[in-house]
Amino acid sequence: MNRIFGRFALGPAIVALVLFGAGSLLSWLLIAHTLEAKSQAGYDVPRMVLFYSTLPRLATALLAGAALSLAGALLQQVLRNPLADPTTLGISAGANLALVVATLFFPGLLGLGRDLVALAGSAVVACLVMGLGARRGFSPFSLVLSGLVISLWCGALSAILTLLNERYLVSLFIWGAGSLAQQSWVIPLSLLWKTAVIAIICALVMRPLSLLDLGEGTASALGVRLVRLRFMVVGGAVALAALVTSAVGVISFIGLVAPTIARLSGARRPQQLMFWSPLIGAGLLLFADAAIQLVAGQLGEFLPTGAVTAIFGSPLLLLLLPRLKVRHRVLELKERSRSWAPAGMSVLAVALVVLLVAVVVGVFVGRGIDGTWSLPDAALFDKIVPMRLPKVFAALSSGAMLAVAGVILQRTTGNEMASPELLGISAGATFGVAVAVFVVVPGFTGQVTFAAIGALLVLALIFLSSLRTGLAPERVLLAGISLSAMVDAIVGVLSSTGDPRAVLLMRWMSGSTYSVDARSAATVTVAAVILTAAAFLARRSLDILPLGPSQAAAVGIPVRKARFALFGLAGLMSAAATLSVGPLTFIGLMGPHLAREAGLVRALPQMAGAAAIGGALMVLADFIGRTIAWPYQIPAGLVSAIVGAPFLMMMLRRKG
Repeated sequence: MNRIFGRFALGPAIVALVLFGAGSLLSWLLIAHTLEAKSQAGYDVPRMVLFYSTLPRLATALLAGAALSLAGALLQQVLRNPLADPTTLGISAGANLALVVATLFFPGLLGLGRDLVALAGSAVVACLVMGLGARRGFSPFSLVLSGLVISLWCGALSAILTLLNERYLVSLFIWGAGSLAQQSWVIPLSLLWKTAVIAIICALVMRPLSLLDLGEGTASALGVRLVRLRFMVVGGAVALAALVTSAVGVISFIGLVAPTIARLSGARRPQQLMFWSPLIGAGLLLFADAAIQLVAGQLGEFLPTGAVTAIFGSPLLLLLLPRLKVRHRVLELKERSRSWAPAGMSVLAVALVVLLVAVVVGVFVGRGIDGTWSLPDAALFDKIVPMRLPKVFAALSSGAMLAVAGVILQRTTGNEMASPELLGISAGATFGVAVAVFVVVPGFTGQVTFAAIGALLVLALIFLSSLRTGLAPERVLLAGISLSAMVDAIVGVLSSTGDPRAVLLMRWMSGSTYSVDARSAATVTVAAVILTAAAFLARRSLDILPLGPSQAAAVGIPVRKARFALFGLAGLMSAAATLSVGPLTFIGLMGPHLAREAGLVRALPQMAGAAAIGGALMVLADFIGRTIAWPYQIPAGLVSAIVGAPFLMMMLRRKG
C-alpha cells in the first residue's frame, strides 16, 4: 500500500477526489434542476435538455479540462517553465484567430475539419514563441512574455474582424471566450478519442521526459535528443490545445492551474504530474462550469466559462511569480553630455514636422462617397472638417499621453518593456468604464473618473504584488499582464450578457474615435496639456530614479513619494487616453523606444519626442482605420496594436 501511495502520491489523489466530489454534487443539483422543468405539448423537454445539452456539456468540461491540463503539464516539464500553458504561450489564441479567419473568409477550409484549421493556427504561434524563446535559451520570462504579446496581437486582430462583421458579434465573442454549451454528443465523443490518442503518444516519451529533471547536460549524456523531444512534446501539447479551442473556444489558465495544484499537493515526479494534472483539471473545470450554470441560471448557457476561469487563473499567476527564476535586468540609459544635443534637437524637429503632416492629412484627406481619395469639396468643407478635427485631436492627445506615460513607467520601474498596455493600466481603465456603463451609468465626466479609479487600482495592485521582489522589472511586467488578463476576462463576462451596452463597451475597448465629439475631444486635449506639463515638471526625478533608490535618495529625491506620484500621474494619463483609443495600442511602448533610439535619452527630451511620435502614430492609425476599409471604420487603437505587437516581437528578437 505504501508503495502504491508513494508512486501515485496521496496528496494529489485527495485533491482530485475533493474536486470530483464537489463537481459531481453540483452536477447532480444541476441535473435535478433541469428535470424540474415542465414538459410541453406532449414532449419530454426536460429529458431532451438533459441528454442533449446538460450531460454533453458536463462531459465536454471533463475532457477539455483534462486535455488542457495535460498540455500545460507537458509544456511545463519540457520547457522547465512553471508558468507555461496554452494560454500564457499564446497557443489557444492562435487557434482561435485561425478559426475566426477561416469562418469569415475561407469557410471552405472548415469543411476539411475545424481541428486542422485550429492546429495550423496553434502551430504558427508555437513556432513564433519557440523561435523567440530559443534566442534567450528558452528562459521562462522570454517565453511567457512572447506568448502573451502574441496573444494580445491575435486578440486585437480577432476584435477587428468581429467588429467588421457585427452580425456574428455575439456568437463569435461568446465562443471565442470559451463557451462549453452543447446541443449533441458530437463534440465530447470527438474530443474523447482524439485526446486519448495524443495522450498515449505522449506517454511513450515519458522516460526521456523524466530525465530532464537531471539537467539538459546529463539528459543529453544519457542519450536524450533534446531537439526531437521538445518537438514531439510541444507538438502534442499544441495539438491538445488546438483540439479544445476548435471545440469550445479559449478556456484560460486551466493548463496552468491544474499542474500547479498537483505539484503543490505532492506530485514531484513527472509521471505523477502527468497522471494527476488531467484528473485535477477535469474536476476543476467540471466544478467551475456546474457552478456557473447553477449561479447564473439560464444566463449560464451563454456565459463564457473560459472568461470565468481567467478571473480565477490570473490571481494564481500573481501568486506564482515569486517562484519564477529570472535575472534582474535594469534599464540601461546611455548618458550624453548634453540633454538637448544638436542631433536630439533635429530628431525632435523631424518628429514635430511628421506630427504636423499627420494632422493635416488626417483633417483634410479622405475618401468621398464613391470611395475615391479627395480633399473636402468647398461646399462641404465647413461640414467635413469640424467632424474630423475632434477625432484627430482626440487621437493626437491620447497618443501623446500614452507615450509620456510609457516614459514615466519605464524610468520609474527600470523596465524597458513597461507600458500602460502591458502593465494592465489601460485594462484597468476599461474596467472602470465597464463599471460606469453597467452599474452607475454616469455621463462622460463620470466615465473618466471611473476610468482613472480603475487604472490607479490596477497600478496599486501591481506595485504591491511586486514590492516583495524590489520591483524586479520582469515580475512587474508579468504581474501587469496577468492583471490585464483578469480585467479583460471580467469585461468579457459583462459583454457576454447580451446587453446592448456591450457594443458601446467593446467600441471603447477597441479604441474607436467614431463617437468623439467636440466636447470630449476638448476634454481629452485639456487633460493631455495639463498632465504632460506635470510630467515635464518631474523631469529631474525621472532623470535620477533609473540610477537606483540609494543614489536617488543621496541627492535628495524622496524615492517612495516620487514613485507614488509618478505612478499616479501615469495612471491618470492612461485612463484619460483609454476612453479615446482603447487599452491595446502599444503606443506607450513604441513612443519611448523610438525616441530613445533616435538619441533622446534624458527625461525631458525623451518625453517631448515620445509625445510627438506617439501623437503622430495615433493620428496616422486613426486615418488608416478610417480609410483603409471604407466605408467601414477600423478602430484606431486596434490598428496601432496590429503594428505595435510585431514591433515588440522584433525588440524581443533583437535583444536575444
